[in-house]
Amino acid sequence: MDKQEKILIVDDEKIVRDSLYHWFEEEGYKVDTAEDGEAALKKYEDVKFDLLLVDMKMPGMSGIELLNKIKSIDKDAVIILITAFASVPTAIAALKNGAYDYVTKPVDPDELAHLVMKALEQRALKIENIHLKESIDEIIRPDNLIGESYQMKKIYDLIQTVAPTDTTVMIRGESGTGKELVAKAIHINSKRKYFPIVPVNCGALAETILESELFGHEKGAFTGAQFRRKSKFELADGGTIFLDEIDSISIKMQAELLRVIETKQFNRVGGNELIKSDFRVIIATNEPLEELVKAGKFREDLYYRLNVFSIVIPPLRERKEDIQLLVNFFINKYSAVMNKPVKSVSKEAMDFLVNYDWHGNVRELENAIERAMVIGKSESICVEDLPFHVSSNNLYPDEDCKSLAAMEKRYINNILNENNWNISRSAQVLEIDRVTLYNKINKYNLKK
Repeated sequence: MDKQEKILIVDDEKIVRDSLYHWFEEEGYKVDTAEDGEAALKKYEDVKFDLLLVDMKMPGMSGIELLNKIKSIDKDAVIILITAFASVPTAIAALKNGAYDYVTKPVDPDELAHLVMKALEQRALKIENIHLKESIDEIIRPDNLIGESYQMKKIYDLIQTVAPTDTTVMIRGESGTGKELVAKAIHINSKRKYFPIVPVNCGALAETILESELFGHEKGAFTGAQFRRKSKFELADGGTIFLDEIDSISIKMQAELLRVIETKQFNRVGGNELIKSDFRVIIATNEPLEELVKAGKFREDLYYRLNVFSIVIPPLRERKEDIQLLVNFFINKYSAVMNKPVKSVSKEAMDFLVNYDWHGNVRELENAIERAMVIGKSESICVEDLPFHVSSNNLYPDEDCKSLAAMEKRYINNILNENNWNISRSAQVLEIDRVTLYNKINKYNLKK
């Protein structure tokens, strides 16, 4: 043990003060003395001593009175009382008022030294536990939830605020901003972290399939139902269910979803058994639900049930200071996966990456870095390795092409062409499933 702890000896007898002073100084402690309670209080205000040895019976302020005053200043102060008249009431009074222990005069130096050592060890352990708890209480982030911008720090604060509760959370943001990562961060910082987080992409499933996914089904409930299937709500029991693209579900499903969220009970499709599940709900949307409510496409009661605590993730173009951090993270990630020696980005390429608008957000940036590392031949990513060779100013030459739908259409078409219209690979690059990609192709009438 590092004996740089500070000890204050408080006794009205000079011979006692001096003898204890020299004894503990030789033991390697930093020692000071006070002749009465008033002097001790004045010294304690200037220096926070690790331990106090206090005579119980002193003129003026008694040892018990000094103990109470010190404890009112610092409830964690370690105080050992010294008394010439030991008795059961004395011991009870000392310990009841917060003394670590007491010893009787004449003092046995070895016994007192051992007691002081044990008291300081216990104090050090308590401080270590406090520091450990503080470090545990810091927000735990998924590895790829990256950013030190003001906007991201605000999101981390919101995550830390809402995670310990069971409050329903609505995460808003454009496609590719990392809404699922925020949902995972909330979950792993919650009391439910030892149970699963179950994601459901509502926009990728037809209504009948979504109903079966969310609520499960019994064997024979419909054609092809050869086995009983547990629901996502059952799998999330004790944990969290994450409903992505909540804006895409039908009015009928919205009514069923509202009932389940409010009651935490449901029946499997084709079943009569009432299933109970304890889950937390986190939802995500890239659509303004308020507008959908006004248009009659989203139930108002469900909206208010879901919009309890809202987190808005800014698009990447509004936090450009995070781009370099993200680029370095993705380079390290894919250099390990691909076993390639790429470690950096040229200045020209980094300038281009920082100045680009990233309408596909973090997902588009990651895809760009992955592609650059696939085709790159050197240890540094160059501009020509990137999947675009025009400035962001020329990317959308017409004002009419700046709508979100137009940009999404152009982006999906570019990805499809880059992958020679391989649907599986394109869906993987876009981080959506094949059903969603086919729906987008039909929506925008894209052709090979």
